[in-house]
Amino acid sequence: MKKNKFTSPVYNVIAVPVEKIQANDYNPNHVAKRELDLLYHSIKADGYTMPIVCYYHPVNDVYEIVDGFHRYAIMLRYKDIFERENGKMPVSVINKNISDRMASTVRHNRARGKHEVELQASLVAMLKKGWDELKIMKELGMTLEEVQRLIGLKGIASEIKGIPYSIERQIVEAGEDISDENY
Repeated sequence: MKKNKFTSPVYNVIAVPVEKIQANDYNPNHVAKRELDLLYHSIKADGYTMPIVCYYHPVNDVYEIVDGFHRYAIMLRYKDIFERENGKMPVSVINKNISDRMASTVRHNRARGKHEVELQASLVAMLKKGWDELKIMKELGMTLEEVQRLIGLKGIASEIKGIPYSIERQIVEAGEDISDENY
């Protein structure tokens, strides 16, 4: 007899009261108003056809969104949807550490073709604290060039953050560089 195989979380969708669900603080995906209106129309016409993906925090008894924030936002924003759904969201629960949840968020977003570069760079920088480039490439479906570009983009931003731009300062610094060179 074989050991129990992996069972996809979608086979265990549960109805969770919306007040027990919270957004994560790392999702780099934003939806334009037009697409959000379309999502509302879709949910109104068809109901929730896909569960949101969450991680359950047993200590706080809350479900943190990994994927599906905008479906959740529709529930919060539109009273007709909230009432029809009895204030509950279909939730598929995954049990992963924070780095793996962040990677899951990126994979879900990239699979739909929506992902903001600046926020993605922030996410890669966070993952970089615990993962090497090869793991980031594998887990986020990126090329080495993409990972390095995003790490660099985030690095440059952190280097100049808080330093006011000044053309005069740039000219002085350029002049110092030139005068320091030995010809």
